[in-house]
Amino acid sequence: MDVDGIRIAFDEGSLTTLKIVVGAILFGIALDTKAADFVAAARRPWAITVGVFAQFALLPAVTFLLTLALDLRGSVALGLILVACCPPGNVSNILTHRAGGDVALSVSMTAVSNVLAIVLMPLNVAFWGGLHPTGKALLASIDLSAVDMLLEIALVIGVPFVAGITIAHFLPVFASRAHKVVGPLSFLGLGGVIAAGLAKNWDIFLAHIGVVLVAVFLHDALALLLGYGIGRATRLPAASTKAMTFEVGIRNAGLGLLLVFTYFNGLGGMALAAAWWGIWDIIAGLAVAQLWRHSRPGSGVTPSRDRPGAASGSSAEPGEGSHGADSGAATRSEEV
Repeated sequence: MDVDGIRIAFDEGSLTTLKIVVGAILFGIALDTKAADFVAAARRPWAITVGVFAQFALLPAVTFLLTLALDLRGSVALGLILVACCPPGNVSNILTHRAGGDVALSVSMTAVSNVLAIVLMPLNVAFWGGLHPTGKALLASIDLSAVDMLLEIALVIGVPFVAGITIAHFLPVFASRAHKVVGPLSFLGLGGVIAAGLAKNWDIFLAHIGVVLVAVFLHDALALLLGYGIGRATRLPAASTKAMTFEVGIRNAGLGLLLVFTYFNGLGGMALAAAWWGIWDIIAGLAVAQLWRHSRPGSGVTPSRDRPGAASGSSAEPGEGSHGADSGAATRSEEV
């Protein structure tokens, strides 16, 4: 059966569970976000601007071209476009730390990107999906409203993000402890939801996973290479380039999966692409982080364990100097 005509079985209880899990992931990000992160971002406009441009302009455009080159079915193409338009998750912060990258930049960029995604994500999905030769017909048949998606994303991202930041501001010790629990549990929950969904639709998964495996592998590789390439092209320091690699290459596919079942009625190719992206993205990211971690002495940097504003001078932008004394933010150890 054509993958565009398949609908993945996902009952109301599973959808509610997925919403809770995605909300918990974003809540965990917010618990680890301080006002100092946004202040630090404002003091590093070049790196943040480069990252935002790469995430919300270049990555969707590159994804669009990839779907054309692979001549993907409409639903699979829309799935990749949707994932490309998602913001990063805090896995990018953990991978940046493991790779010896600029954790301060990574945390700041994750915070800024998740806020911007509330508006930019639905606009990007509507724009690039509407341009796609096979995907636009599916979008038209679904009658997707960018405004409705914006409101849903604002609810899914905005509410847990505001709640987490508020708790982090007024109860920093509690937030730090809660983050260490909420983060890992939410990702385990997402893995459980994806595994349960695949088990219920195993025959569909086996019948169509071939093309999805290849598409997701190439897409994820391009996303990571784009982050690395943009960091090198704009002459960011080595540690910042590592952070850029993961901020662009790691996407919150769980949010994409939630939107697939909320607005696209579990459209087969979209659901398979988003679900497999959520798994493969972490595997590929860990592999890249390990390669950097075990690179020969002198080829990398010592992992930064500081909050934004306390990063070492090696992570400063060209011409800006060190940001170490600027924000006065408290230091924090990154847990792996």
